[in-house]
Amino acid sequence: MTELLLDPNIRLYVFIPIVLICLFVGLIRHYVTILLHNEKKTELGQVSDTHMLRRARLLRENGDIVPRDSFMMRRHYFNGPNGVLKAEKPSPAAANPMTDPTMMMDMMKGNLTNMIPMVIIGGWINWTFSGFVTTKVPFALTLRFKDMLQRGVELTTLDASWVSSASWYFINVFGLRSIYSLFLGEDNEADQSKMMQQMSAAPGAPPDMKKAFKEEWEALEVRNHCWKLSNITNNLLYRTTSVDSTYQLTNKSM
Repeated sequence: MTELLLDPNIRLYVFIPIVLICLFVGLIRHYVTILLHNEKKTELGQVSDTHMLRRARLLRENGDIVPRDSFMMRRHYFNGPNGVLKAEKPSPAAANPMTDPTMMMDMMKGNLTNMIPMVIIGGWINWTFSGFVTTKVPFALTLRFKDMLQRGVELTTLDASWVSSASWYFINVFGLRSIYSLFLGEDNEADQSKMMQQMSAAPGAPPDMKKAFKEEWEALEVRNHCWKLSNITNNLLYRTTSVDSTYQLTNKSM
């Protein structure tokens, strides 16, 4: 394989500009999406079901903090014969986007703020920075990764660890999630992976509460309880005695 020594100007005029372009495009997409977002009416029943699921999940994850009787009483409230999680929920009916102009408009806005900028800027970066090798991953890779990491650079003798400018752009598009979360918070509209998940889901389909209730009921039913605070008094007294003994020994030695 051919060993390369990259020009330092590639870092200044190719590597860093691609990172900044992807970052600023994501920030602009976030705020444009907020401006174009339409407030949807939330049904009271859906909000109540969501809160019930959250309460059941909190009990399942943190049930060891309360005594066993309290845990069993709460679990009976959710999983009993007439429990909340066993209530019959109607199956969600997916709205037809062809008959709902609001949904069609939301889909068009999503394409306008997500797909179109990615295609245009990706094509412009591929045209402007084509043929550059930008960086190298710090570990060895097999030849199967050449097609993924070296788009636009067709060199059979080049090591698979080198990354081309076009591939570096796609890595930044899907790899800046932590940076977006730092600037915009966890629930942001700049994450491309989140957009891909939303597009893969059925458009206009409400969450299936019947399925979610069944899964949470099964998870809570097999949950075993082990109270973590059963010996908290003895542990505190033991630690207090140990600290006092250490303090007295230290004073005597001084």
